[in-house]
Amino acid sequence: MLSTESEDKPMSRMYIETGDITRLDCDAIVNAANKSLLGGGGVDGAIHRAAGPKLLEECRTLNGCKTGQAKITKGYNLKAKYIIHTVGPIYSGSEDDKIKLADCYTNSLRLAKENGIHSIAFPGISTGVYGYPISEAVPISVRAVSEWIEKHKDYDIDVIFVCFNELSRELYEKTLK
Repeated sequence: MLSTESEDKPMSRMYIETGDITRLDCDAIVNAANKSLLGGGGVDGAIHRAAGPKLLEECRTLNGCKTGQAKITKGYNLKAKYIIHTVGPIYSGSEDDKIKLADCYTNSLRLAKENGIHSIAFPGISTGVYGYPISEAVPISVRAVSEWIEKHKDYDIDVIFVCFNELSRELYEKTLK
């Protein structure tokens, strides 16, 4: 866990959890979505199944999402009140991939702040079928979140990195130290 705090200022924290993001009890979970926002495989499919059919109905009104951007919906049948959908880059090894991946985290956090969200859970965006190597994605995600927290010291938010296996958990633990 990494905390940032100062006198008379809110405190933001970063945590690591291993497990199913759809079962977390937090204000918002982040969906590693595809551009259509209409569901898919992996985390995206799991979130759509757990949230129920009203999520798909709302997503149809959003007109998709560009890579690196984020959009918000209700959480429906989830414990989380909101779902923030973001589209990660399909890995090519380019510098643009790094920028777009970092944008996923910062744009999701921007939406969280705009909507009064004080706890948010992120999956490993782009690390599944989009092929981003977890060893490259983890430092980018932690750096993006840390920089956002540093720029928004006036806002208290808990950030949870949700890991799907022990390897990803170890990478987050090492990076957060």
